[in-house]
Amino acid sequence: MKDTITSAKVLIEALPYIQKFCNKTVVIKYGGNAMINETLKKAVMKDVVLLSLVGIKVVLVHGGGPEISNMLDVMGKESKFIDGLRYTDGETAEVAAMVLAGKVNKGLVSLIQQHNGKAIGLCGLDGGMLQVEKMQGEVDLGYVGDITKVDISPITMALKNGFVPVVATIGADKDGQTFNINADTAAAAIAGALKAEKLIFVSDIRGVLMEKDDEDSLIARIPVEEVPKLIEAGIISDGMIPKIQSCVDGIKNGIKEAVIIDGRIEHSILLELFSDEGIGTLLY
Repeated sequence: MKDTITSAKVLIEALPYIQKFCNKTVVIKYGGNAMINETLKKAVMKDVVLLSLVGIKVVLVHGGGPEISNMLDVMGKESKFIDGLRYTDGETAEVAAMVLAGKVNKGLVSLIQQHNGKAIGLCGLDGGMLQVEKMQGEVDLGYVGDITKVDISPITMALKNGFVPVVATIGADKDGQTFNINADTAAAAIAGALKAEKLIFVSDIRGVLMEKDDEDSLIARIPVEEVPKLIEAGIISDGMIPKIQSCVDGIKNGIKEAVIIDGRIEHSILLELFSDEGIGTLLY
């Protein structure tokens, strides 16, 4: 009986948060350990199904770098990285499209449906959703694209019909050339175009740490205007910089708030959405 009462209290405590997000759009960028570990993967899909069932409009955006590397290995093609970023030649672009929009995307759709959810797989090519141009910069990364326009109509069509859109981050330029897109960047662009209530990055870290090796030094809340100072101080550094910048760009484009959470914790999405404290670093 005590366990039953505890369960009831948990549900009651979640009620105001369910009411807050009901009929609102939440974009989840799914990656890291939670995408590789089968137990964590199932926990994320259960979270997604639950959110959808209580009236929250969930959009799941995913990458799949390890799966691309695995496929290239099977083909006998070496993965090439420049400063930690994947170089995408023409053949790799085709493999990325096949793996992300095929195996990874449909696998996630299937897993959501195994837990009695409704999902539909999409990629940035569908309906011209993600229109891109070749990324410009000091380093040429090949067929890696910068998003120039997001057409949200395929996503809104899916949401209106009760489906969870599962989006693979592949896009095309005006000539129809396929490009790989950074999943963090794509998630922020999609969330901004949807004017999402919240953007959630499921990652492999607690969030932004005041001391990089001390997970107890988590910074719970960061106003976007403080980000440049934290970068200058080296508190936000390395691979966290583009992730945080994606959050900042998304907020400037209409997202209410963005958060980075630890996907190594089971049901971290529910813990973030349905509690006062949350469990990650919130940008607002």
